[in-house]
Amino acid sequence: MAAGLTYGLYGTSFAESKRPFQNENAHFKRNNSDILQNAQDFVESRSNPAEGLERENILITDIKVTPLSYVHKGDYLWRVGGLLVWKADAALVQIFTNKGIVGIGEGSPYRGPDTLKEYTDKYITPLLKGANVFDVDFLTNNQGHNSIAEGAWAGVNNAIWDIIGKAKGQPVYKLLSGERISSNKVHMYASGGVEHAWYENGEEALIAEALRYKNAGFDTFKFRQGTSWKFSNMTMDKYIPVLQNLRKAVGPDFKLCIEKFPWDMDTILHQLCPVLEELKFYWYEEPVSPDDPNSMEKHLAINEAMPSVMVSGGESWWNRYQAFPFSISGAMDLFQTDPNLTGITEGWHIGQMLYKHGRKYCPHNWVGGLTTIASIHLVAGVPSGHMCETNMTFNPLKWEIFKDPYPIENGYLTIPDKPGFGVELADDLEKKFPFQPGFYGKPNPIMEGSDIPLWWS
Repeated sequence: MAAGLTYGLYGTSFAESKRPFQNENAHFKRNNSDILQNAQDFVESRSNPAEGLERENILITDIKVTPLSYVHKGDYLWRVGGLLVWKADAALVQIFTNKGIVGIGEGSPYRGPDTLKEYTDKYITPLLKGANVFDVDFLTNNQGHNSIAEGAWAGVNNAIWDIIGKAKGQPVYKLLSGERISSNKVHMYASGGVEHAWYENGEEALIAEALRYKNAGFDTFKFRQGTSWKFSNMTMDKYIPVLQNLRKAVGPDFKLCIEKFPWDMDTILHQLCPVLEELKFYWYEEPVSPDDPNSMEKHLAINEAMPSVMVSGGESWWNRYQAFPFSISGAMDLFQTDPNLTGITEGWHIGQMLYKHGRKYCPHNWVGGLTTIASIHLVAGVPSGHMCETNMTFNPLKWEIFKDPYPIENGYLTIPDKPGFGVELADDLEKKFPFQPGFYGKPNPIMEGSDIPLWWS
């Protein structure tokens, strides 16, 4: 019903679509006439990821959400636009069962860990007590009626998958993969670009950051647009030489990805896109807000302006129906829905759909370790899985919350052959990371009195 409605809204069908898309094995785009062949490479027989798993009597007895914070003692953790970030949050979800198995997960901490806890305590826990975890695909996709619900239900969905993996003695990604042979090595890309300030030595700092990640073994770097352009009188004419020098510094084979910024369409199409194509950037992320009423048409125009550069987006979406029109049309090549909003179940459906359309899945993962454990299992567990983002800013909530964190070596994370997500929580987390309420950002004092917005300007 919903899929049919989506087709009708956008006036296109699977067979009619002729948009370009990205080839997995070579960095160029091809026509959708090849999609059906691609879809036949692997045929998923399940309607839902938990389908076919032998059912056990494992019932939910309680759900606990624990807000956590790391408060930085220095000036800031990272900076962008007119914003300084002073803390990082986590929203630990623990689900308890009648068999003593405890699952862990996280909903988006950007929805507010304390508000996620309040929503879960009030609505989700009373509803799910006594429910069987093997009904995960139908218990926890009650999302979308508000932003808090999206994060809260996603965190519960993720934690239930950890329980199922532990019950079956299998890593979650193997359960998601089903009959498909999957790899436990997940390609991680370095995500940053929130150190450089245009009122300081912005170009020098950005290049140094990229080289630092390259020397650490990463082969891909995604970066934001630095501090406020308005404050420092930064322009596209000044920015293009920065991009050219960055490419020269890292070499031709190192993948570069650029993040969103509110440039106008004329600037994007006639100044930025030709340069990204010439410099062989890997992707251009969310060039237009998905809330723009002409987002589809603008993404298509930007994609067509860059024959070899992928267009990506979708980090704020929580279901496959939002991603569908951008996938089937070829408006986007790479999709970045976040499991701390979709949950693993809906993320699995998105990954399957993208594979049929010849697209790539690369989840947004700009938080800590509790979301990363879901993201990497999802990337490994769907046939469209391509890469996973790793937040390169300093944040002990990424790995210090686990007793044995996953190591990243030469840009790859190897998922251990352990049940569930394969990690165990460290002791005394509430004591070590006491929650600090409030917004994680504050105005950059250097820009005081300049009427600079916190975010992009």
